[in-house]
Amino acid sequence: MELCIDFGGTEVKLAVIHDGRVLASNRLPVRGTAADLADAAIDARRLLSELDAAADAVGIAVPGVVDPATGRMRHANAKYDHLRGFDLAAWARAEFGLPAVIENDARAALLGETATGSAAGERDAVLVTLGTGIGTAALIDGVALRGRTGHAGILGGHLTVELTGPVCPCGNVGCGEALASTRALPAGVRMSDVFTTAAHPALRDRFLHVWGAVVTSLVHSYDPAVVILSGGVMRAGDAVSAPIKSWVTAHLWPSLTPPRFVVPPEPELSVARGLSTLARAASAPRATARSIQEDQ
Repeated sequence: MELCIDFGGTEVKLAVIHDGRVLASNRLPVRGTAADLADAAIDARRLLSELDAAADAVGIAVPGVVDPATGRMRHANAKYDHLRGFDLAAWARAEFGLPAVIENDARAALLGETATGSAAGERDAVLVTLGTGIGTAALIDGVALRGRTGHAGILGGHLTVELTGPVCPCGNVGCGEALASTRALPAGVRMSDVFTTAAHPALRDRFLHVWGAVVTSLVHSYDPAVVILSGGVMRAGDAVSAPIKSWVTAHLWPSLTPPRFVVPPEPELSVARGLSTLARAASAPRATARSIQEDQ
C-alpha cells in the first residue's frame, strides 16, 4: 500500500493506493509556505487512520527539477521555493516512518499513465500537461528520461517557439510556456473562457498553434508511439486535442510514423498512479520482510 502526495500548482493531492486501486483521496489548497508540509502530513495520517491501514512507502511529486542523486529539488515552482534543497525523504521518514521516492510531477504522471492508465503498456511515450504551465516528460524503451541532473524530458514547455517572444521566467526567450499557459492570459481571462466559449478566437488559435509546435518538437526529439495530453484544459476534449493532433500531423518529419494521441479519463489520478508504481518498487524489500514477520 502506498501513500501518494502530489504537491501541485494549486492543490496538494493525497491518495492511498493498493494494488492500483485508490482507497482514499483528498485535496488541500496550496498556501505556498512550509504549512503545506504540515497540512499534508496531518491529512495523510487522517486518511490512513480512517482506512485503519498501514502504508509500505510514500511517493512524493513536486513541480520542479529533482536531483536524481539526492532526491532533493534543484529548482522549484515559485510556490514551492521553500522546498528547494529540502530533504523530503527525511521528512517522510520523520512523519510516517516510511521510505519515500521523490519525482517530478509530469514524469510521475507519465509513469502512471504508461503503467496502469490511458497508455498502459507503452514503452515509448511523451506526456504533455497544459494549464498553469506546460509540463512534459518522455519515456524511451520503457525508461523515463531523467538525465545527468534530472532535467531531461521535463523542459519541453521551455522550447523556444518564437525568437521575438517574451522573456520567460526561466530566462529563455519565446518559450511555449511563456506564450501559451495560464500566465500568458490577459488579465481577467480564464483558460476555460478561451476554450469553452467563442469569446477569444484569436487567443484560442494562438495557444493551439503554440501547443502544436511544442508537441511537434517533442515528437521529433523522442519519436514516441503515443502522446498523452493532460491537464485541466483537456476538459474541453476534442476542441483542444484535435487541433494539436492536426498540427503535429501537418508538420511532422516525413519519415516519422505519427503517434497516436490519448487523453486520460481521470488526469487527476495520473501522478498518484505513477507515485504508487515508483513507491511500490522502492518498498518491495520492506513489504516482503513485513509479510514474513506477520507469517511467523
